[in-house]
Amino acid sequence: MKKAIKIILLTPLVLILAALIVLSIMYSPTYMYRLITMNVADVYDYKHFESRKIEGSQDTFHFAKKLDEDYVESLFHDRVKNSGFKTFDEWAEKSQTTALIFIRRDTILYEKYFNGFSRDSYFHSQSMAKSFISFLIGAAIDDGLISSVDDPMTKYIPELKKRDPRFEKITIKNLLEMRSGLNYFEGYFPGTHIHLPWHDEAVGYYHPNVRKLLLKKIDIAREPGKSFQYCNYNTSYLGLIIERATHKTVSKYLQETLWSRIMEYDALFSIDSKKSGFEYMPSRLIARAIDYARFGRLFLHDGNWNGQQIISKDWAVSSTRENKSIPRDIYPDWLGKGCKHTYYSYQWWGNTNCDSTFHFFANGNLGQNIYVIPDKDIIIVHCGNSLEYYNEGDLWHAAEQI
Repeated sequence: MKKAIKIILLTPLVLILAALIVLSIMYSPTYMYRLITMNVADVYDYKHFESRKIEGSQDTFHFAKKLDEDYVESLFHDRVKNSGFKTFDEWAEKSQTTALIFIRRDTILYEKYFNGFSRDSYFHSQSMAKSFISFLIGAAIDDGLISSVDDPMTKYIPELKKRDPRFEKITIKNLLEMRSGLNYFEGYFPGTHIHLPWHDEAVGYYHPNVRKLLLKKIDIAREPGKSFQYCNYNTSYLGLIIERATHKTVSKYLQETLWSRIMEYDALFSIDSKKSGFEYMPSRLIARAIDYARFGRLFLHDGNWNGQQIISKDWAVSSTRENKSIPRDIYPDWLGKGCKHTYYSYQWWGNTNCDSTFHFFANGNLGQNIYVIPDKDIIIVHCGNSLEYYNEGDLWHAAEQI
């Protein structure tokens, strides 16, 4: 009897240990260590990774300031009320909001930081980083280093064609639009929202050699262009293409083409490991919230910065406007089907309204948004560390109150 009880108690431990050993062999001990110790991603993750520094400008544009805090906070009245809180400040604290900036016609109406953050704090971009990687593809095209979004990815990563000839059918545009057909496993523990240890979200995030992962392990699941799947590997491949085309790190090219030209503060870009030195393209750009607003301003003005075209107008428009030739039925139902719906362009999201106006936004997990309302000349930046009492739909709703 005692032996049977001991076997029952030890069996789960043996299975867990065996699983850890197998996963360590498949993805490396470093991967397993990061997965166990860091677990679910949050906005402090960058502190656990090596990073490259990106220098800002010595002299850049500064927004004017004319505060109207009561007005801006009133736009969130419904969210505060529906969340069960009595005041905006209580909602900001409980929603784990870290920054909220509201800019209209180059004038700051609201700039506040919460939960221990300040203007000088670093703010984890999460997937807002994807919009910056998209910018770099456009910059490389402007610089003549990439020919076109219609180039096959194998033009820059030829070894993929040797591994699987189908990679030649995937274009840069397919990667930008999340329509590449790459295999992306999204399994969870039954009945939970907890990723399985081999979920590709986790594998791509914690792996110590993402470049090797991209070259050796990622497979194709379906024909490119025929379906939409939000997949971080698309953005990682775009980063690898930038490396190959420019012969520079993504951090260096981002500094040269954007940061040193318009940004006030330095930034960081986390890498997978010191040995590999590959930036985690989909989400580990770290910057100040006010510089995220500058990025929004650049695209609000179709790539023009005070008379200087930082990125071509064609690229800025293609990145942020809806491509209406893409059938709506390839997108999940939650994006909407009617005149009011959400779309996806070149690593930017967008919302359309029934009056033909539209908004576009960079969107990151845990409440990171650069939300641009072109017809009102408004930029809203929200940063946070939770989606319990906030999501990007709150900014769409706030926009409707303006």
